[in-house]
Amino acid sequence: QVNFVESGGGLVQPGGSLRLSCTASGFPLDTYAIGWFRQVPGKEREGVSCLSVSGDTSYATDSVKGRFTITRDNAKATMYLQMTNLSAADTGVYYCAAPVACSTKHLFFYAGPGRMGQGIQVTVVS
Repeated sequence: QVNFVESGGGLVQPGGSLRLSCTASGFPLDTYAIGWFRQVPGKEREGVSCLSVSGDTSYATDSVKGRFTITRDNAKATMYLQMTNLSAADTGVYYCAAPVACSTKHLFFYAGPGRMGQGIQVTVVS
């Protein structure tokens, strides 16, 4: 059974940091590109960041460039999203996913074979 479990979300003040983790079980995470998506209240789900299998290709949506960093630990079947300088605009539910189509310009989720975590809440409030 495939399972993606996210952790690390919560409540943080503007300017603060959080690190999201997502551990996969029953899924060969080390053989696929990985990504993070988020759904902000009132908006459609958007791709936040992704990383190729080798780690040499990554993407970040404009609003998080320079603030969010995606990494992976294949030995632990875990992906991370380090988020810094958070603002209220970053509030939402964050989802890890694999496989994804990842290039330096785009991030897409493969709806058929793709798997996504249950989502974790990130709330930025003063």
